[in-house]
Amino acid sequence: MAPERETPVRERAVSGATATSRHRGPRLDQPRSPRRRLLPEYDPEAFGRLSERIARFLGTGRFIVWMTVVIIVWVVWNIAAPASLRFDEYPFIFLTLMLSLQASYAAPLILLAQNRQDDRDRVNLEQDRKQNERSIADTEYLTREIAALRIGLGEVATRDWIRDELQEMVKELESRQNGHRPDTGVNPANLALPAERPPGRDAADRDDR
Repeated sequence: MAPERETPVRERAVSGATATSRHRGPRLDQPRSPRRRLLPEYDPEAFGRLSERIARFLGTGRFIVWMTVVIIVWVVWNIAAPASLRFDEYPFIFLTLMLSLQASYAAPLILLAQNRQDDRDRVNLEQDRKQNERSIADTEYLTREIAALRIGLGEVATRDWIRDELQEMVKELESRQNGHRPDTGVNPANLALPAERPPGRDAADRDDR
């Protein structure tokens, strides 16, 4: 009975070993470990900002003045100083090497700064283009709204139009009233008051009675 019980345990152990052997590869549910690089890593944004600062300094008059002062001091020192203290004899090969090294570094730094400036200009131009498109769309919308308001106001009754219509209605009513009233040739003002007799005629009438 004992050997029969041990067989399932061994089978489970073998199956577990095969399962662990299958998971030895890279797992998809876990991030990969960073690879080792031979080249040194650096922050491109920080390096770009540094290159822009250097390029701005190289394009100023301060840099030209300082470089001129250094070259003059270098040449005067290597000509007027004692022979034991001179470190760059004529024709100043070391000075030429330093200037060439400075130029070889300055050129790519200036190009890098120009590329970053071009990228910023491209982004600014894209933003300006989108802003112009929005402004044009807003202007067209306002133009359509103003045209609709003008059309609507053209159908609205104004004060002058109402006054003219009322005046025409008053004239029409007056003309209708004058047309239905009989014309007797008597002034209405004379009909309103009774005719007055002279006082002498009334006294003569009483005497006759």
